[in-house]
Amino acid sequence: MTKPTHGLMAEFETPTSLVNAARAAREKGYRKLDAYSPFPIEELNDALHLHKNKLPLIVLAGGIVGAVTGYMLQYFVTVWYFPINIGGRPLHSWPSYIVITFEMTILFAALSAVLGLLALCGLPMPYHPVFNVPRFALASRNRFFLCIEASDPLFDHDATADFLRRLEPKEVSEVEN
Repeated sequence: MTKPTHGLMAEFETPTSLVNAARAAREKGYRKLDAYSPFPIEELNDALHLHKNKLPLIVLAGGIVGAVTGYMLQYFVTVWYFPINIGGRPLHSWPSYIVITFEMTILFAALSAVLGLLALCGLPMPYHPVFNVPRFALASRNRFFLCIEASDPLFDHDATADFLRRLEPKEVSEVEN
């Protein structure tokens, strides 16, 4: 009985070869790719087409929810729940609501930024199948890895392995679940 495969991983010695391999894999039609390197490589984002950042929209939505929550909380308390007429001032005195509304906007935006970042990064993730590859420990030191996942529509074990070998990696490994 064989273990299910997460994908195939190729090990490269230079960042340039990793970027070229990622470009070649995207041109070939693979879409479920992931690259690992010991430091950020700006060209790799372009090669993998990682330009869609949803975090600003999440933070904006959190800020808007915080502003509405802060404002409506004060409105409910001062107009509906416990109305007190102080000095002939109207019950709905919106200038006095600005400070709390601003603070709730900042609080909700900050919390949505933290939680959104964790969710978009898939954290916390104590286990990932690439940790099963023994040489993957070098990804934090001096090696560069490209993984094509088995969930990709074009993934065929033998054809993908041949494709990765043509990119001249140091080694091609199978990533088991």
